[in-house]
Amino acid sequence: MLNKTYLVTAGPTHEQIDPVRYIGNYSSGKMGFAIAERLAELGANVILIAGPVALEVKNQKILRIDIVSADQMFEKCQDYFPTCDGAIMVAAVADFKPVKIRSEKIKRSDEILTLSLCPNPDIAASLGRIKRANQLLVGFALETTVDEQKAMVKLRQKNLDLIVLNSLGDDQAGFKFDTNKVTILDQSGVIFTSDLKPKSEIAIEIVNKIIESQQGRAGIS
Repeated sequence: MLNKTYLVTAGPTHEQIDPVRYIGNYSSGKMGFAIAERLAELGANVILIAGPVALEVKNQKILRIDIVSADQMFEKCQDYFPTCDGAIMVAAVADFKPVKIRSEKIKRSDEILTLSLCPNPDIAASLGRIKRANQLLVGFALETTVDEQKAMVKLRQKNLDLIVLNSLGDDQAGFKFDTNKVTILDQSGVIFTSDLKPKSEIAIEIVNKIIESQQGRAGIS
């Protein structure tokens, strides 16, 4: 039994423009939910912070917390991470949000509309700054091409222990699909590369590497 507590983020965030529009992305949340379910199957308690998705949790050991925006996800992660043994940051958090949310619907016109954006908080990096030595932090990097060097830079800059790289350039992988193909890296470089598989099977591979990493760290300490 995996007697630990994990924080998992999943899905997109929606950044409001006006009462009827938002900035978002195509994330379905399937990868994050699959990881949460696998952790719970192994006995872990899971805190799943989910963006707007059409998915349900199955295991009673999963505490689901629904959010909409990146700021809301940031606040919940800050609240729960200190009590966890690790966090797996699967969510596709919007990088930017509108500087100003319009209180009324923006009317159609023939004029060009300029939308001013500002950066959202980098949630994984914020957790990396407060991570304790006995906590594990796993990030995800979605790129249009497989770029291991860029993933390594993210891993080190954000103080991650593992980073899972997946590419939109791989057919049937990434957003919307039920399958995925990933490369997992730690501080030493690539430690695992998968074939294209159902996300439920990819989740098993990712969780295996999480467990191996934590066991290795415990052995060193």
